[in-house]
Amino acid sequence: MSDEEEDLILSELNDEELVEQMMDDLYDGMKPEIEEGVNILLERGWAPYRILTEALVAGMTIVGNDFRDGILFVPEVLLSANAMKGGMAILKPLLAETGAPRMGKMVIGTVKGDIHDIGKNLVAMMMEGAGFEVVDLGINNPVENYLEALEQEQPDILGMSALLTTTMPYMKVVIDTMVEKGLRDDYVVLVGGAPLNEEFGKAIGADGYCRDAAVAVEMAKDFIKRRHNQMTAS
Repeated sequence: MSDEEEDLILSELNDEELVEQMMDDLYDGMKPEIEEGVNILLERGWAPYRILTEALVAGMTIVGNDFRDGILFVPEVLLSANAMKGGMAILKPLLAETGAPRMGKMVIGTVKGDIHDIGKNLVAMMMEGAGFEVVDLGINNPVENYLEALEQEQPDILGMSALLTTTMPYMKVVIDTMVEKGLRDDYVVLVGGAPLNEEFGKAIGADGYCRDAAVAVEMAKDFIKRRHNQMTAS
């Protein structure tokens, strides 16, 4: 089937059918179809935030759940996340214009001495897919990079990743520095990476250890919810 025929089929679907088709296309990692679906819904007068939540975030939630349950694997999730990015590229400027609510904001980066980023990239994309704003610092980040980003971006969450046993201890350096500067309680700190475990996360003073991207999203949502409840209660 040609792209033109595919576009025609999408445009002939009603809103509900189109959203369902987009969720399927997102699951299958079909970026052009997602971009086309987003544009069709915009032409039909859908608000950008509604497209984000009802089509893209809802679709990525299914992807995240199946990844967590071992039905989908990293290559497939990366394709889905890339398709999501295609839709987000169209919606982002429109969301900024309308001042749409965001789930929260996260700064994420791989720690100093470590240049692995597949896991981090997957977490960043899945977090965006869940409606978070994500600032990705990339790889090999010294403590100064994290502190500067916290000051500039004022996120809710700081995420750190490490894939080497030799770089894992640097996470504690970052957290200890945050404690010294009186910043630690201002942020939720989540850590992840293949050699880590829950005990390590607790030992270095992180709020949570995320064994994979799906868990990271669930944990982040949970912390944001709790934070919001604390703020409204106080």
